[in-house]
Amino acid sequence: QVQLVESGGGSVQAGGSLRLSCDASGVIFNHNTMGWYRQAPGKPRELVATITSSDGHKNYADFVEGRFTISRHNAKNTVYLQMNGLRPEDSGVYYCTFNNEFVVPRVDYWGQGIQVTVSS
Repeated sequence: QVQLVESGGGSVQAGGSLRLSCDASGVIFNHNTMGWYRQAPGKPRELVATITSSDGHKNYADFVEGRFTISRHNAKNTVYLQMNGLRPEDSGVYYCTFNNEFVVPRVDYWGQGIQVTVSS
């Protein structure tokens, strides 16, 4: 089992910045992937960004457009999402996600979600 605790959400005006953090604890293997998804009201949950522990490979959704940066501190099992140039359409609940690589079957763990609100 893996537990995820998110922090750092809140409300900002368009153009502002927020930094999300997520701490993972539990059964964590050396090779794992952490990331962020988001969900706006009435819309499906969508990928924002992921990052691997082994080589720090990053994957971003197209809508990020260079505004967000995902990073991690492997020793702390923490992942961050620095969000700059926020837009109203970035509003939603942001979820931290984790999976241990090379585990079959794959199990994805989710945080409880944290609200991000961007006003125009």
